[in-house]
Amino acid sequence: MSRALAAICAAAVATGVLAAPASASAQHHPQPQRGVRLIGERIVPHALTYQGTTVGGLSGIDRDPFTGGYVFISDDRSALQPARFYTARVDVSANGIGDVQFTGTHPFLRPDGKTYPPLATGDGTTVDPEDIRVDPWSGNYTWSQEGERRPEVLIDPSIRNTRRDGTFVNELPLPANLKMTPGRGPQQNLVLEGLTYAAAGTLVVSAVEGPLLQDGPNATPDHGALSRIVVQTRSGHQLAQYAYPQEPVFARPVPATGAASNGVPAIVAVDPVDPTRFLVVERAFVQGVGNKVRVYEVDTRGATNVANRDLVDPTGVRPVTKRLLVDLADLHLSTVDNIEGITWGPRLSTGERSLLLVSDDNFSTTQVTQLVALGVRL
Repeated sequence: MSRALAAICAAAVATGVLAAPASASAQHHPQPQRGVRLIGERIVPHALTYQGTTVGGLSGIDRDPFTGGYVFISDDRSALQPARFYTARVDVSANGIGDVQFTGTHPFLRPDGKTYPPLATGDGTTVDPEDIRVDPWSGNYTWSQEGERRPEVLIDPSIRNTRRDGTFVNELPLPANLKMTPGRGPQQNLVLEGLTYAAAGTLVVSAVEGPLLQDGPNATPDHGALSRIVVQTRSGHQLAQYAYPQEPVFARPVPATGAASNGVPAIVAVDPVDPTRFLVVERAFVQGVGNKVRVYEVDTRGATNVANRDLVDPTGVRPVTKRLLVDLADLHLSTVDNIEGITWGPRLSTGERSLLLVSDDNFSTTQVTQLVALGVRL
């Protein structure tokens, strides 16, 4: 697709008239049977030291089309070492997945060339990194961070671009309702967890992990919730926001007063040129029970643009449509941990697409950094 045609795709998203493209073969032949199978999994050793840094907190992953390797983002808020990303090679085939072989790491740099400081410094520039994507046009890295909401400090979330050595390039403007303001905007630690490019790189699409303060309560075992998918041009101009219906939490905590939550930690476009279809990860945790991770195929066509309204009263709002692609509990993994990142891997010899997911171990000895490879037919 040319850039001019891709720009037309981006404009069409705003009006909701653009349908997902169909291949010529899809028009004349039956689609192959949909399905997901486990290719394999790898566990990165806990607290692995690499080039003077502690590997952990891997909350985002993307395959680099320029190298065939992968980039991971760590959500270390400069508490252990400066906020950073890693590059790695991972061999994935129809028959298995190889070890994660790290090839480099760089800290993210501020516009002044300095690293981001820990929250404790109180200078207002701390970041909470969550997702990372390779810009398909420039090869730079685009990354999201959640900011901070505390009584004593409000730091806006952001989407920023950096060169491959971590040098700051620019920051995208964010819609007003995604900024931290008193009584409105994102909740603490429930902000820009998911990020993806779409429509041949003309769109930047982000997913808010939980409801905005003005969008109603979080999901519980008794009811779901509405979070948001945000569609912007690559320069940051907002085209639309869509309501995403989160599932109720899958179980009740033990004890009954324990934690129980569900949220959206990751999103990836189904096809690089398609502006409307995405895979969305829902990741739930219930104290005394464990994690549940499900991946849904989502379509924004026909959904209401809710950019200019609150969702606490969703009357008249048509959310995106969703279809369960896979529940990781059905794959017989060694464990289902805190999955926070998703990316497409290489096309497999079987005709399947490989799909990789990574878990954030929170630098905890009770969790693992888990890389899961799936074979997918859509």
